[in-house]
Amino acid sequence: MSCSSWRLHGPSQSSIPNHVAPPFIGRWGPALCIGQVGPIGRWQGERNLKRPARRALTESNGRPPVGWATPSRTAQITLLLVHQSVGHPKSCRSTLVAGRAHATSDGSSLRHWAGKLEFRQECSTFPTDREINEVMELARVIVILAQCVWPVWTQVIHLTDMYGTIKSPNFPESYPKETELQWNISVPDGYQIRLYFMHFDIEPSYLCEYDYLKVYSDTEELAVFCGRENTDTEQVPAADVITSPGSVLSVAFRSDFSNEERYSGFEAHFSAFDVDECRDRNDEDLVCDHFCHNYIGGFYCSCRYGFLLHSDNRTCKVECNESVYTERSGEIASADFPKPYPKSSDCTYRIELEEGFQITLEFDDTFDIEDHPEVTCPYDFIKIHAGDKEFGPFCGEQSPGKIQTGNNMVNILFHSDNSGENLGWKLTYTSTVAPLNGHLEPLQSKYIFKDHITLTCDPGYSLSQGDQEFEHYQIECQRDGEWSSDFPLCKMVDCGPVDVVLGEVVFESSENSTVFGSRIQYSCRDSVKVNNTYTCNQSGEWVSEDGTPLPTCLPACGEQSQLFPAQQKRIVGGRTASPGLFPWQVLLSVEDVSRVPEDRWFGSGALLSPNWVVTAAHVLRSHRRDLSVVPVASEHIQVHLGLTDVRDKHLAINRSVERVILHPQFDPQNYNNDIALVKLSQEVVLSALVQPVCLPKPGVEGHALMPLPNTLGIVAGWGINAANASASTSGLSSDSTAVSELLQYVKLPVVPQNECEASYASRSVNYNITSNMFCAGFYEGGRDTCLGDSGGAFVIQDTRSGRWVAQGLVSWGGPEECGSQRVYGVYTRVANYVHWLHRHMDVDSWW
Repeated sequence: MSCSSWRLHGPSQSSIPNHVAPPFIGRWGPALCIGQVGPIGRWQGERNLKRPARRALTESNGRPPVGWATPSRTAQITLLLVHQSVGHPKSCRSTLVAGRAHATSDGSSLRHWAGKLEFRQECSTFPTDREINEVMELARVIVILAQCVWPVWTQVIHLTDMYGTIKSPNFPESYPKETELQWNISVPDGYQIRLYFMHFDIEPSYLCEYDYLKVYSDTEELAVFCGRENTDTEQVPAADVITSPGSVLSVAFRSDFSNEERYSGFEAHFSAFDVDECRDRNDEDLVCDHFCHNYIGGFYCSCRYGFLLHSDNRTCKVECNESVYTERSGEIASADFPKPYPKSSDCTYRIELEEGFQITLEFDDTFDIEDHPEVTCPYDFIKIHAGDKEFGPFCGEQSPGKIQTGNNMVNILFHSDNSGENLGWKLTYTSTVAPLNGHLEPLQSKYIFKDHITLTCDPGYSLSQGDQEFEHYQIECQRDGEWSSDFPLCKMVDCGPVDVVLGEVVFESSENSTVFGSRIQYSCRDSVKVNNTYTCNQSGEWVSEDGTPLPTCLPACGEQSQLFPAQQKRIVGGRTASPGLFPWQVLLSVEDVSRVPEDRWFGSGALLSPNWVVTAAHVLRSHRRDLSVVPVASEHIQVHLGLTDVRDKHLAINRSVERVILHPQFDPQNYNNDIALVKLSQEVVLSALVQPVCLPKPGVEGHALMPLPNTLGIVAGWGINAANASASTSGLSSDSTAVSELLQYVKLPVVPQNECEASYASRSVNYNITSNMFCAGFYEGGRDTCLGDSGGAFVIQDTRSGRWVAQGLVSWGGPEECGSQRVYGVYTRVANYVHWLHRHMDVDSWW
């Protein structure tokens, strides 16, 4: 049966009757066809088919006809004329017999059908346009696009000769239709195959879709040909010679169901030829290391003198195991250095000297061992073992330089894999008598009269001779061949016991070792935060992994030895504090003798740790006419702790000052950033009367400002308690008659920030309340801090822990009398400076 291909133009509307897809009876018997229904079209005698658009077909009830299925999407397409009670085209003398196809519907639209098509007789020629028009005028014409699936068997021919000829069937006559032939050519290993054509004439088509000749090797397609030599020059082999990659080559010929013209086919010749592996090998894995010898059908490798052929029969290796060196100095290098070293080798070099000598290795600058950009030395490498020490692996182009092994026996292992062309390595080794865990400079194989050497210890060790310790030690070679003194010893550094005041230590070793390399876990006793692991370093200090030293633990903070009574009155005429009620309260006395006349004043502060006090910056700023911010000299400040009555200063704990740190951005005009730190010259011993206050959690941008509005806090001080005093100045007092001799305290609410800002904005544009400040006090007045209270802590009790937290520092106030209506006290917001405080104090927080 012949299936002819056509291109369809200009579709017109036509309904599809239920008797579409009848079976036909022909001389070739039944053939299974799967087709797609398309609209009516005009026929033209061209070979290519333009597939018409699909359209849904329905019966009168709106449902698709029964018996339609989906076709395969490949193979040949045929157009068939199916019509009722009309004459046939003159060129197609056949009778079409009606019938019904057996198929199913997809349930949604009529798109495809399947069944049996049978002809009595095939069309001998193509119908003309006139014949087709006559048929279309007489009756409804239905165009069925059918895919004909024919069983085709491929004949395979195996050829093993070293040369031969391949021809198309019937050559030089026309080759048959629907033919598939395959020639499989194979020759012995070590040979390749050449294929060339003497004649080529196969039906041409786009991309060789119809008839073609395909050449391939294993699964690799080498070429596809079709067409005629005189017209289709781009698709025919012409004079090209096809060469197989290996020793096999396949040629496949296929013809379809029809040929419009007579095509004579092809004639090709093949021949085997020997491969010169020594000359043509591009595969590095198959190239000989040293010498390559070619013979017909193969090749073999050999090695230079002193090398052995590896079991892979191409790599040359060396026998280099257990090369032992006993001289006090010498050279060791990879085989053939500086030429590429042998592959697939494992070489061991061993240096053995008498006990007491120490071996030093120094690699040459020319160093080239195969490496990998991402993985450490996965291919070739050199490793060095000296006692329990291991150096390496080393690879790449960077020389390891000098290596002090500290041992009298050294093993050097060099490994190479089966690839690469790298130059290798070379080293010089020397030895000398040196102290254990130390080394000498300069290193020489021998020393003569007047030579000097300097001894130093390895990291973590210190030079010791008797009770003396040295960083380095120099001795001289004397005329009698003896050194000028005995060699000192290198002793391991000992960091000593850890100061566990307010802290806890857990040793990682059962011996509780404190020497170099020992590790401990250190935590603050009254802190929920556990610090890092600390290691004894080579300088004899305990440091964490990031190099920070042991922190100073804050003691238990914010705890009183006395409780507050039921009521608290104002400082201005307020209530007296009993001893232990404010154990963090500090009195600061300043005598600035650098001024003329001498200037004296006092203020308050709060104890944060045994040696740190926080206060307001303006308390410790030297009084100057300009706006410069210079701290008062440390020697002009006295700190009094555990004090309630200023007349008992001689009974208090008194400390001088080591350092004053004013906030670098303190503004003496508007008191922004009004905070400072004082480091005591000597730590204080904590007691019931002397305890630190807690710091708040750091402020977080975007979160509510702390402390929260309307929270009640308490502030204490020795400031002025007269109701007619003003706090419009610096908040400091130098008038001892106007201050309170006894510590006073008052309870005040935190004022909402907008009310705080509005209160001072209504008085003057010069008052500027920043986010680093907050107000506390009552709208009606009557209770307030005043002159002399500056720097004191505004404390609020933490509801979770019960501890007292310094949320503010007394800073400044309005121009009216202390305690006036709507004249609130202004405080520094401590939460904004916690990180700054910790950075200078180097402490952990209680939270």
